[in-house]
Amino acid sequence: MSETFKRIIFQLMRLMARKINSFKLFAAILCCISLSACYWAETESNPDSLPIDDSMYPYAGLPRIVIETEDFAGVRDRETEIPSHLQIYGEKAPESEVYELTVRGRGNSSFKMPKYGLKLEFKDKVKLFGMPKNRDWALIANYGDKTHLRNYMMTRLSEWLGAKYTPRMQFVELYLNRKYMGLYLLSESIKVAKNRVNIEENDTTFLVEKEDSKKFDPPYVQSDNGYYYHIKSPKNPSPETEELLLDHIKAFENFAMRPYRYNSNEIVEWIDLDDYLLFYWVHEYSKNEDGNFARSVHFTWKKGEPIHFGPLWDFDLAFGNASREQNKAPEEWYIRRYRLNYYILQNSLVDSAAVVFWKEHHETFKALIDSVPLYRSIIDKAIVNEYRRWPVMKNTENWALKDPYDSYDEAVETMIEWMKQRYQWIDKEIGY
Repeated sequence: MSETFKRIIFQLMRLMARKINSFKLFAAILCCISLSACYWAETESNPDSLPIDDSMYPYAGLPRIVIETEDFAGVRDRETEIPSHLQIYGEKAPESEVYELTVRGRGNSSFKMPKYGLKLEFKDKVKLFGMPKNRDWALIANYGDKTHLRNYMMTRLSEWLGAKYTPRMQFVELYLNRKYMGLYLLSESIKVAKNRVNIEENDTTFLVEKEDSKKFDPPYVQSDNGYYYHIKSPKNPSPETEELLLDHIKAFENFAMRPYRYNSNEIVEWIDLDDYLLFYWVHEYSKNEDGNFARSVHFTWKKGEPIHFGPLWDFDLAFGNASREQNKAPEEWYIRRYRLNYYILQNSLVDSAAVVFWKEHHETFKALIDSVPLYRSIIDKAIVNEYRRWPVMKNTENWALKDPYDSYDEAVETMIEWMKQRYQWIDKEIGY
């Protein structure tokens, strides 16, 4: 609290103590309220702490992230970087210094939702919740997942199956410009770094994201089949570097899509089989809509080496939470029916190895089902705050909120039942 504000309060108390007439007292109170409003509307260039009001949304056992943008500017788009401050609160007090950073919107279709994600870029590298230092982080809104569990638990499955890297995540509650925004996942962003995607940064080594044909960011290349590939590393690639990647992608697509290649063991010269099988089964088991080689599919490639699929990302449209009705049932194959996945799994070596992979990791997939109550217990109290702020449990107003539920319990139990049925169906098809 500023010294000016303190003096105003003191003067008001003095007036009250002198028992002045009601008109003067009323005027003094109005003056105090007006000046205090001015105080709370201002943002300091270098604040010692950021205020938080949890009277309506009490502490729920999770860290609370408080962000204030410069001049309380709204987050308008995914491009504009807004200077901001951030502080982490525990139950009763701040548990971090005030950090300087920029904030912008994140997500494609999800950014258009009332509750949206944020991209955070700190001035300096920061270590958050035990995760390795970095400047780049993401706040995932999970607005379209009424359980708020899908993204988090799929990172756990990816780790259990031995993925080289999976973004680390932490449940938090977010306050943005002194407004409670709800339950979020603070996540590492997918980027090249020692403790993230640990590859070389040069003109012959790439981190790539397969993009939707309608939503792609430069720099990117487009294959002969109309697929868009966003180049996340190296940054600012030269035309020659882009051509190197594009030529390899074209050659791989040409190899994979030719029927006479389906019995060829050469496939392992093009893709790392272990990485692909992990990628495939996590998406197939969850029947993740984005995993059908449409978007949010990452891979790395170094000249002279096979393509490595991963890291895994974006699972809010998984486990029955599909935007398209035909994808909601727990039965039937999904990932293996679409785009490059279809052709890769037509290869006899890959297909037989996929069966072995499921059988070897059978209990791991089952363990995910058993772990749902544990993950739910982490956010049980925060869910009360979330749905007080965003009462959408019964809503079906857009593609992200297809299914109505009478309660959070019903949303979770529906997902668990779907997982069980999916697991049993795959077992039957595999012949386990």
